[in-house]
Amino acid sequence: MATILVVDPDFRTRELIRMTLGCEGLHCLGASDAADAYQALRSQPAELAVIDSGLPGDEGWGLCEELRRLSDMPLLVLASQGELSYKVKAFKAGADDYLLKPFEPLELLLRVRALLRRCRIAASQTIVIGRTEINRKRYEVKCGERSLPLRSKEFDLLFKLASYPERIFTREQLIEQIWGADYVGDMRTVDVHIKRLREQVHALSGCIRIMTVRGLGYRLQVRG
Repeated sequence: MATILVVDPDFRTRELIRMTLGCEGLHCLGASDAADAYQALRSQPAELAVIDSGLPGDEGWGLCEELRRLSDMPLLVLASQGELSYKVKAFKAGADDYLLKPFEPLELLLRVRALLRRCRIAASQTIVIGRTEINRKRYEVKCGERSLPLRSKEFDLLFKLASYPERIFTREQLIEQIWGADYVGDMRTVDVHIKRLREQVHALSGCIRIMTVRGLGYRLQVRG
């Protein structure tokens, strides 16, 4: 049974989410603010977090940023504003998905299911997308009989992006997760590595595309 952290200042919203996800066998940890959320996570780990961006002050964004820094747990942000600038802020804070309030319970459930599927893919040593296999144990990328020689950082970037299809990663997140938090070089090294990786992957596989998200970063798109 997957455990979902639900952070929302409104009790009725938390109960609606708890009942919606509970019907699918998902267990919810409820929290009304960031302090409650950290306390809940100390008592029981969660596989995914649903966070209301309207927590007092900037608590919602701060919580997203801290959870993203600490783990790869999927983050679904609930918000009452649908402007692009607000969505950009959410994704820069580390969100994987964004749902506008008021929401349909079924849509919430479907989005949570999709995020959990991506999380399970990320836990695997091997990712298969169409005919392309990305093997972390052997540091190998193959499509049918063809293999793709990649440098270590290029492979790490590809595996990270492929582990979370459609998730937007900022340059800062990729630097921290691939190069390390103590990296002090040029941030543009991400762009250089992505450019080379994109050229090679696109030539090998027609079902994988590495997309630039203007003003945010990069995401991996899977094509049928």
